Amino acid sequence: MVELALPRGSQPKKGKTWPNPDGAKNTRTFKVYRYDPEAGGNPRWDTYTVDLDDCGPMVLDALLWIKNNVDSTLAFRRSCREGVCGSCAMNIGGRNTIACTKGMDEVKGDITIAPLPHQPVVKDLIPDLTDFYAQHAFVQPYLQTKTAEPEKEWRQSDEDRSEVDGLYECIMCASCSTACPSYWWNSDKYLGPAALLQAYRWISDSRDEMTGERLDALEDPFKLYRCHTIMNCAQVCPKGLNPAEAIAGIKQLMVEREG
Repeated sequence: MVELALPRGSQPKKGKTWPNPDGAKNTRTFKVYRYDPEAGGNPRWDTYTVDLDDCGPMVLDALLWIKNNVDSTLAFRRSCREGVCGSCAMNIGGRNTIACTKGMDEVKGDITIAPLPHQPVVKDLIPDLTDFYAQHAFVQPYLQTKTAEPEKEWRQSDEDRSEVDGLYECIMCASCSTACPSYWWNSDKYLGPAALLQAYRWISDSRDEMTGERLDALEDPFKLYRCHTIMNCAQVCPKGLNPAEAIAGIKQLMVEREG
C-alpha cells in the first residue's frame, strides 16, 4: 500500500465536522482534505457523515452526495464515472486510485480522501498536473512514420497488434506517477511511469518508424533511469497495468542497440 503523502507545503489541521444526516441510521464517515488558495489556503481535514441509504456504492458517489447535500464548496474532478477518463484520481484510504470504481466497501473504517500525493494543489482534491501532461507530450504519444502514407490505413498483423496490449489501456489518471518515490524526488527531470508507459506503447507499435529517435530522446540519466523498480506504479494502477515492466522493456532496448 502507498502510504498517504500530502501535497507539497501542506500541514492540514482538524477542520469542520459536519452534522449527521437527520434520521440516517446507515452511515459512513469521510475525512476529506480541504484547501482553498483564494481563502488563504488553510489546509485542513473536514469530516462528513454520508447517508449510505441515499447514496451509491462508490467513493465518487459519496463525494457527489456530500457536494449536493452538505457542502457545495467541495472541489474535485470527475467526468465519465466509468473508469475510462482518469479524471477522478485521488488518494483514498492511503492509496492512489480513481474514485468512480473504488467501492466504499473496499476501505475499512473511516475513509480518508486527499489529492494525489506530492503535487501542487489547485483546490481541495484537485492537483495541478501541468508538469505531468507536459511529460506526456514530451514522449510524442502518437504514430510517427517515415514512409509514404498508405491509401487507406496503416495495417498490422494480429500478433503485432497484441504487442501493445497492457500499454494502450492507460487512462492517464496519474495514479502511478504520483505514487512513485523517484517521481516525488525528481519530478522535474524524471518522466515518470505514466509517460514512459506511453513511450513504450509507441516503441512497441509495429507501425511506428521512429524507434531510434524515441530511444534517443529517453537516453538520459534522469528521464528514464530514475526508475528503481519499486513497483508502486503497478500496485496502484486502476487498470491493472504494469508501467515498471514497460520501463524495463525500454531499458532492454537501450542495451540491445548499444550491443
